[in-house]
Amino acid sequence: MNALPSAATCGRHLLKKHDSFPFCNTHPSSSMVCVTGCGRRSKLATTLRTSSSQEAGEVEVAEAQAVSEDGGDDSAATKPPSGSSPALEKDLKKVVQKTAATFAPRASTATKNPAVPGTALYTVFEVQGYISMLAGGALSFNLVFPSNEPDIWRLMGMWSIWMFTIPSLRARDCSKNEKEALNYLFLLIPLINVTIPFFLKSFAVVWSADTAAFFAMYAWKLGWLQRRD
Repeated sequence: MNALPSAATCGRHLLKKHDSFPFCNTHPSSSMVCVTGCGRRSKLATTLRTSSSQEAGEVEVAEAQAVSEDGGDDSAATKPPSGSSPALEKDLKKVVQKTAATFAPRASTATKNPAVPGTALYTVFEVQGYISMLAGGALSFNLVFPSNEPDIWRLMGMWSIWMFTIPSLRARDCSKNEKEALNYLFLLIPLINVTIPFFLKSFAVVWSADTAAFFAMYAWKLGWLQRRD
């Protein structure tokens, strides 16, 4: 049995009615067979192309959705928690404030602090704090009461910022940020003074580290660098 002619062949036979194919020219039923076969093949090819296009479109949509979902999951996984850092800083402030309030010197009465800015008492505490810092540096560098051996004077110079400077400045009615800086320093300086002698036994180095920590804490809490920028 001969296969059905292709769509192009049947079209050529029907339109041009070439003499080399008298069967399709002379027999109307044969022409109907050709037309029917060509129509079915053309319709089948169109259906296959349409279904292929739909499947390709569905695959592309599925891949796009998968990529978007993966990207959303990755972004959600890599996004750090927004409230972790402020909560940690708040808890740290509470611990430092409670510890400093427990161990640091404070007023014996619950009355309002008279050392407010602009008063003579405020100035006395401030000058006393910075003078004790300078005196401690002179003792630590062995400039006052020089000695070839470690003695009480050099030890007092090393601890002068913690024993005299910070309590004097905390006795004033200072701002909230300055109070926080002094609370942090009240806990930080003992750690510095105990840790450094394990590596370097020098009163001058310890006092210098305390002074650097003091001004670095003030620069952080009072925003000195931001104001300059």
